[in-house]
Amino acid sequence: VQLVESGGGLVQPGGSLRLSCKASGLPLDSYTIGWFRQAPGKEREGVSCSTVSGAFIYYADSVKGRFTISRDNAMNTMYLQMDSLKREDTAVYYCAAKRRGRPEYDYWGQGTQVTVSS
Repeated sequence: VQLVESGGGLVQPGGSLRLSCKASGLPLDSYTIGWFRQAPGKEREGVSCSTVSGAFIYYADSVKGRFTISRDNAMNTMYLQMDSLKREDTAVYYCAAKRRGRPEYDYWGQGTQVTVSS
């Protein structure tokens, strides 16, 4: 089982990035998916998550209206579209997946760096 992230990088404030997370060895359409981030010196925080059906989607207040979580089941890939990026969005971003009903995430990506700076 593997989650492989891509799409991070350096972007100016106000810019956009789209993170991708390709899953192998597990069918993402049967898993709750989530994105987390950890900035230097800070604890990891949940950014967004989506249940299997997409009926429940969560966004942290700090990203609401700017970030969008999605999945492409045919590609077995999840995404995080990030718009109107701010300096405080700078962090390592992680994707994760968990089976329905599980309290903790079972699988994690390796992390991708997002830096928002002029």
